[in-house]
Amino acid sequence: MASRRANLEEPAQLIQPLCSSWEDARDLLREWREENLRNSEQVVEVGDFLMQRGLAGKLGDEVWPAYEQIFLAALECGRLELAQVCYKQLRRQFPGSLRVAKLEAMRYEFLQKYDVAEQKYHKILEEDEANSAVHKRLIAIHKAQGKIPEAIKELNKYLERFMSDHEAWLELANLYIAELEYGKAAFCLEELIMANPQCHLYHQRYAEIRYTQGGTENMELARKYFAQAAKLNPTSIRALFGLFLAASHLASQQKGGGTKSSKSENKKYAAWAAKQIQERYEALGQSEDSQLKALTATLDSLELS
Repeated sequence: MASRRANLEEPAQLIQPLCSSWEDARDLLREWREENLRNSEQVVEVGDFLMQRGLAGKLGDEVWPAYEQIFLAALECGRLELAQVCYKQLRRQFPGSLRVAKLEAMRYEFLQKYDVAEQKYHKILEEDEANSAVHKRLIAIHKAQGKIPEAIKELNKYLERFMSDHEAWLELANLYIAELEYGKAAFCLEELIMANPQCHLYHQRYAEIRYTQGGTENMELARKYFAQAAKLNPTSIRALFGLFLAASHLASQQKGGGTKSSKSENKKYAAWAAKQIQERYEALGQSEDSQLKALTATLDSLELS
C-alpha cells in the first residue's frame, strides 16, 4: 500500500516551480522582456509568486515594466483580478501616463466593452496621434466584432501614416482575402515584395492569390512567383507544389495557353517541380502513403478561401 501511495505522489514531484526567490522572478521576467517572448502562462505564474508573497517591491525600478508585463499576460490568460492589481499599481505611480491609459482601454476590450475601449483609444490619439500601438488596437476592436470592412478602412488609414509596417500590409492582405477582394490583396503583396524582394513567403503568398484568381494571365504570374519563391527557398515544398500545379494547368490548356513551345516549357517546369518534390520526400524517408497525405493537404490549402 505504501509503495502504491509513493507511485501516486511521484508525478507531483516532477512539477517544479518556475522560481523560488524574487531574484529568480526578476531574472525570468527580464529575460522574457529582452527576448520579446510572451510566455503568458509562465508570466502569470511568476506574477502570482510575487504577489502572493509580497515580493514585487523588491524588484526596484524593474517592478514597473514587470507590472505591465504581468498585466498583459493576465489579460491573455483571463486572470482579470491579477491584471487589476497590476493596473492599480501602475495608475498610482503614473497617473497621467498615456501608456497606462492604453492598458485601461485594453482591459475594457477584454471585458468586451468595445464602445468604451474605442472612446479611450481615440482620447489617447487626440494627445498622441502617432501612437501606432493604439491605432492597431482600434483595428483589433473592429476585427473582434467581425466588422471587417471597418477594420480594412482603419488599417488603410494606419498605412497612410506607417507605410513601412510590413505586418500591417500582410494583415490588410488577409482582410481583403476574407472579403474575397483578391485584386486588392495582391496589391498589398506587391508592396511587400518591393519592400523586401528576398522574402520567399511574400512571393509565395502573392502566387497563391494569383492562382486563386485563375485565368491564363494570373496563372502565368502564379507560376513565375512560385518559381521565385522556390529559388529563394529551395526547401519550400509548398512553393514547389504551387509551381507544379500552375505549370501543369498552363500546359493542359487547349486555348489561351500560348504556343506549342510555351506548352512544352510548362510541361518541363511541371516535371522539374515534381522531381524536386519527390527528391525531398525521398531525402526525408517518407513513405508513399505519407507523400499522398502531404500532397492532398497542400492541394487543399493552396487555393485561398
